[in-house]
Parts: sequence; structure tokens; C-alpha cells
Amino acid sequence: MKSSDAKELTFFEDMESVDYSSIRDICASLNCEYGTPAWPDRFGEAIHKYIKDTKIPKIRTLSLFSGAGGLDIGFHDLGFDIIESVEIEKKFCSTLIQNSGTGKKFPSSKPNCIDIREYSGDNLGNIDFIIGGPPCQTFSAAGRRKGGVLGTSDARGVLFREYVRLLEKLQPKGFLFENVYGIVGAQKGEPWTEIKNSFSSIGYKLYYRILDAADYGVPQHRERLIIVGVKKGEFKFPRPTHGCDSRDNEPFYNAGTAISGLQLTEDEKKTGINGRFGELIFNIPPGLNYSFYTKELGHPSPLFAWRSKFSDFMYKADPDMPVRTIKAQGGQYTGPLHWDSRYFACSEFKRLQTFPDDYQLNGVRQVVIHQIGNSVPPQLARMLALAIRVQVFNTKFPFHLELLNSSAKLSFRKKKRELTQYYRNKAKKAIEELYPTKEKILLNNRKFYLSLNDKFKYIESEQKGDYEVSVRWSREALSISVQPTTPSNGITQVTITPADCEWNIPVRIIKLTIIGSEWKNVTAGWKVLDRMLIDNKLKADLIQLNGYYQYGSDLVCKLDTKVLDRLNIMQPIYSGLAVSKNLTTTELAQLFDIKESDVMYCAKWLRTLGYEIRNNHTNPQLPENVWLIPYKFPTLLPESVQLYKQLD
Repeated sequence: MKSSDAKELTFFEDMESVDYSSIRDICASLNCEYGTPAWPDRFGEAIHKYIKDTKIPKIRTLSLFSGAGGLDIGFHDLGFDIIESVEIEKKFCSTLIQNSGTGKKFPSSKPNCIDIREYSGDNLGNIDFIIGGPPCQTFSAAGRRKGGVLGTSDARGVLFREYVRLLEKLQPKGFLFENVYGIVGAQKGEPWTEIKNSFSSIGYKLYYRILDAADYGVPQHRERLIIVGVKKGEFKFPRPTHGCDSRDNEPFYNAGTAISGLQLTEDEKKTGINGRFGELIFNIPPGLNYSFYTKELGHPSPLFAWRSKFSDFMYKADPDMPVRTIKAQGGQYTGPLHWDSRYFACSEFKRLQTFPDDYQLNGVRQVVIHQIGNSVPPQLARMLALAIRVQVFNTKFPFHLELLNSSAKLSFRKKKRELTQYYRNKAKKAIEELYPTKEKILLNNRKFYLSLNDKFKYIESEQKGDYEVSVRWSREALSISVQPTTPSNGITQVTITPADCEWNIPVRIIKLTIIGSEWKNVTAGWKVLDRMLIDNKLKADLIQLNGYYQYGSDLVCKLDTKVLDRLNIMQPIYSGLAVSKNLTTTELAQLFDIKESDVMYCAKWLRTLGYEIRNNHTNPQLPENVWLIPYKFPTLLPESVQLYKQLD
């Protein structure tokens, strides 16, 4: 992928006719085991021993943005002597210190727990190579899902400039730069263009590809952008050692084999996960996630809307496949989760990321997972370091490493799409076995009292509260009546029906009858509906009935009232004209029939009713003077991140 307009070849017909080595051949030539649990550890040890025994010169290397040392491990095993490392996060730096010094993984390394902007690089002597990956959160998939990425508008997004500064100062023969692949398309490609131009302007010829770690012996699919820059000569990336693009179509190193044989505590082996959705994990087939409980995969009682959650939500790993990307940070439902319906132990996560068993990761469980998920898998690093050794430093090995022609096309994206149908079929089979007949849901009529505090906490009581609530189910309708316990006049009716789709709840229509002349009473009605969907196990929440906002709304909402004011604001929301889309201040003012100067006031008022209205202050990826109201109904809860963000 040396240039974006180069012709791409599906096959490797333009490779020279050399007797290249498969990964099995490479391991055999080094007298190390292959394909067994933790074999990447043995591979790293064997190739490091070969370099040491044959007295191949070390390569003086500087590690930047070192994290927990994933890149460092792989390059160290290939004889890249890590002279110093630089990492600002103290928890990560403690891991580097723990593994540095005489008798440790990095015997010659000096870890620097410092902001890279304060690191001078003085007194290093000659540096042959630099490795590192600046923080990637600002270009991440999470940012893209929220409607954009912060990119170089965030301080973390410009730290590559410090990498360039040190390259220019130290002038090594080459460097390796790693980042998320989303950086290529972020902000219309402007940061990516700046990165390429910055490296090129100081004399480096660039070679870059998006690689999947599973293609190189990691039991985890993890796509990353890799840039290699060299002062002289050329560089080609190594051909995948695993998967359909490998020599002899070597099967992926699967998760089940990778973690086999580890000794776990009884606590670590305990099945089940915590929380409200914990019981759902038991029925999810290995390889699937929350989408098992959607109508699109055929579930008879779908709790979730399609693509309403991140793909790692309730994701259960498949032991016969590499796992999906391990996330650095997540909640109690963040996968991968073990196929035995439990959390993976930290020792298992290390295997899935190919960290050596004896490598010390400091910190409590969540800190360890953060370090693992934030790292480059050492086995991927080894294969990249091997290719650099061969081409940039002319190192000879007892095997022939096959390289990719710059125009060769890898097929991991295509194979990912093909897996979708495989898992659809798997879901269908599981549903047929679990639910031979659709379970009849018993829906009970109820009366109770309700209170909502200023953070929209739902407090239900049989004896007292701010509202009297009546819930009635019939064949046709769910009818909810909400009346303040203090005297109040006037009636508002909200009618909710499905929008040209099957909404998979056992009524045709939902009716909210609200007594009183205040909009907060209507908010209470929506909150009761949300709770009825949850308590009767019809949907995980109201958003799942509506569908994720980026894909439009599955609900038609009609508002009928003669007592509520500010209808000019609420009607465009209920009709859908003002929701699920980015609107400028001018556009929102026109829809609300107000002055542009009043938009902020109205936005704050909507917040008091529980509406999740966003702007550049709450979500910096939104442009200035652009607003987003995701849903027609109030969604803020005590645990909502948006609840604690300010609009100005």
C-alpha cells in the first residue's frame, strides 16, 4: 500500500520463486514448538536465543509511548535493544520498571515516566531505530460511532509531532509507528496527510498497511495501521503467517488453544456475570453478542434494537476462532467474555494478546486489562521486527521470510464479512433449540406511586409518591395514566405506534395519558413506559423499542394537548423533524420558531426534562453551532454520562 492508487493484486503471482518458509517451517528451523498453548512465547524465546547465540549485533532502539511494553517485547525478542522507553501513564510505567533491569525482560532499558513533550532525548548516543504508537483514542471507533472523531483537535491527536521531533533529532535508520486504522479517514483525511508529510519532510520514505494481528499468529482480530519509515532502501511487510493469505492456508491460532492449560482460581472459573443483563450471557452462542437478542437474528422476544450497542457488548468469544479486539476500557458487559459464560482471567487475557506468561503486569484487574487492551500484541510486533531485521539491517536467518509486494491485497475484511452469515446461521440454530415455541408473556395490570428526582432516578412505591400511576394491558393497547398527587388540571395524550415495522411487543398501540399542565409530568409518563418494557422483559429499555438514533426511529409519536405550552419546541421533536440529525443553530431556531439567541435557553430547558441534547461542549466531535437531539423522548438517567456535561 505504498500509494493509494497502486493496482492491488489478490494473489501473490508476482512473488519470486523462492522456497519461502511457512510459520511451521520457521519454528522448526529454530527448534521451537508450534501451535501449542503459549507457542508465541516459545517462538520469541527461540528467535532471541538464535540472535544471541550467533552473535548478531543488537539494534539500539528507543521506545516512545511505550504503554505496557507490547511493541517492546516483540522487538526485544528480535535483538532490538530497548535503551530507553517513554510513557506518561504511571500505572503503565510501573510495569515497564518491573520488567526492566538485570535479569528482567529489558535488561538494558531505562523507563522514563514523563510527558513526551518534556523528553529531550539527550545523552542517548547513537539510536538505530525508534518504535511507538501515540495515543489513539481521538481517532477510535468509539469516536466514529458518536458522529465524528476529535482527531488533531484534541491534544492527544497531535502527539505524533513529538515523535517527529525526536526522529529529526536522533536520525535513526528507520522507525515503526502504530495507530488505529481510523486515523486514515478521520477529519476528511487531514490528520493523515499531516502525519505522512511530517515524516516525509525529515527524510523518511514511508510504507504503510492496515494489518490484522490474527494474520500473524495472535489469537485475536485486531486491525491496526502500521507505518514503517526508512532512510535508505525499501521495505515490504511480511506476508501473513496465518489465515487464507498465508502460505499453505495455515489456520488461525484460536482462542481455545491459546488459553488452554492455565491454572485458574475457583473465583476465576466461576460462571455468570454481574448486573441486570448478566443472565442473558448463558444463551448467547459463542461468537455472538447482544445482537442474538434482536429481531434481525430471529429472536422471538428481542430485547435490543439492531446496532444499538457496541459490538463488544455481551460478546462471547468462540474457542475455535481468534477473539475480537480486546478493549482497553469497558464496563461489566464488555467482551470478549469466556465461552463458559464468565469473565476471562487476566492470565487468559495475556495469552489472547500474546504477552508472555512470565511478563509482569502491575495493578488490579481493570488496570491490567487496560494495559493489555492498549498494547500492540507482542507476536505481531515480532513478525514486523523480523521483516525490519531482514530488510533494513540485512540480518540472515535459517529460513526465508516471505514479504508482501506493495500491490498485494489482503483479504481479512472480506473474510470478516463472510463470517457474518456463519454467525447468523449459528444464531438461527440456537434460537430453534432454545425457543421451539414462542413463550407467552404474562402482562399484569398495575397501580402504584412514582417519584423522579432531579437526576431522573425512578423511585416506585405502593404507598406514596409524586404521581399516581395506572398501567393497563389489553390485546390492542398498553395504556399508562400518570397523575400528580397534588391537584392539577388538564389532560395530555401521547400516542405511540410502530413506524412501518414490527416492534415485537404484544400490543398494537401505546397510550400515555398525562394529567396536569407541566412537561415534567409527560417525562414521568415516558419513564413509566421505559420501566414497563424492562420489567416485563419486552425490551432492554425504550431506546431498543425506538432503535438506535443513527438509523432513524421505529416509533411514530403523536402529541395531543391543549394545556401545555412551548408546543412550538416539542412538536418538531415528537414529529421527528428535530431529532436524529445534526442541525445548526439557525436550522434548530427555524424548526422551533424561536430566535437563534434563544436556542441555548431552550436546550437547557429540554435538559431539565431529561432530553439528551448535545452540542460542541458536550461532544467535541460536533462542530460549533451544531446540535443533536438523538431521540423523541427523554433518555437521561442517573448513570447517563451526558447528564453531567454542560452545554456552555
